[in-house]
Amino acid sequence: MKKLMLSLVALAALIATPALRAQAAAPSAPGDLSGNWQGTLKVGKDLRIIFNIYKGDKDGWSAKMYSIDQTPQPIPVTSVTRQGSAVKIAVDMLGGSFEGKLDASGKSISGTWTQGGQPFPLTLLLATPETAWDIPEPPKPDKPMAADADPSFEVATIKPNPSGGSSLQGLVLQGRSMVVRNGSLNDLVTFAYSLQVKQVVNGPGWMDSDRYDIEANPDQPGTPNTDQMRIMVRKLLADRFALKFHHDKRDLAAYVLTVGKTGQKLTPTQVKGTLPGFYYAQGTGGLTLHLVNGTMTDFTDFLQMLVLDKPVVNRTDIPGRFDNNVTFTPEDWQFNGHPPKVNASDVSEAPNLFDAIQQQLGLKLTAQKTAVDVIAIDHVEKPSPN
Repeated sequence: MKKLMLSLVALAALIATPALRAQAAAPSAPGDLSGNWQGTLKVGKDLRIIFNIYKGDKDGWSAKMYSIDQTPQPIPVTSVTRQGSAVKIAVDMLGGSFEGKLDASGKSISGTWTQGGQPFPLTLLLATPETAWDIPEPPKPDKPMAADADPSFEVATIKPNPSGGSSLQGLVLQGRSMVVRNGSLNDLVTFAYSLQVKQVVNGPGWMDSDRYDIEANPDQPGTPNTDQMRIMVRKLLADRFALKFHHDKRDLAAYVLTVGKTGQKLTPTQVKGTLPGFYYAQGTGGLTLHLVNGTMTDFTDFLQMLVLDKPVVNRTDIPGRFDNNVTFTPEDWQFNGHPPKVNASDVSEAPNLFDAIQQQLGLKLTAQKTAVDVIAIDHVEKPSPN
């Protein structure tokens, strides 16, 4: 169930918080699944899971999932369905699902939670006011950084990463601190300037081969937005790596994202906040990319930084933020030539990335040559570790 987080979503702190008594009630009518269903998932350690199921606006049910030993934040549930005694719950944001059988009493569902192609037994019991687990109250969100702030990193620690990993393992915001794991200078440049690595030219080879762990704190109060994060990283590159460059234009092979003939199939986000999240995990039949609270430009930025070998241009003209997933079979040339391994028995079930984007999102990714901006490196230095 391990995921590679490549997001700017603030990670939920695993701290003790005031508790709310879970609202639990028996089903109001035969066949009604409404209530809190809770069970313990054993995945090396015990994780208490709660599905809060309630009647939706339309026919059927809606739900929220809680993993109360990990985070107080609710996790959106994609769908809840029942046919006879068979119950299915899909949680696309996690690339997971639960399938089980409701017993004759209507108070227990025995089944399996599957995530990343790995099944784990899970029995859900309908909670009563006496047996219901407490759901921690989510902490109040941090105040955003002032919109007119021009932040820098007040303190930045840069250390070589000796793991030998060939790709970025994480770029996240933890509280107010930016944390990078196994990141190269190319990773930092492409993030700071919204580029694909082929748009960075004339740099020495160590810009990709040397890997660093970085922790940095801003000098301004509040949580920075994506643009402010990029401003701080640009200043870090100039101060600690002595980066100097000039802009240029080149005709390069690129990918262009547009809306498909059948129209977009995007899901508006259920997450409040200004920071997008992007990560991948094992999915059914392949690898699942998860976009959380992201715009279409966020989506193309992450595709070109992480997955694809060419710049990706957003020409969808779709406004707003979305929670969406794409499950596909990765190819050898993707992920900088080091695609994640997927479940061998399921690989053939998922389409390639281009077909998956069209089928699952209603968007079209096509290759074409176009003029794009490039950064030509004039000078750069290795940072001294601290």
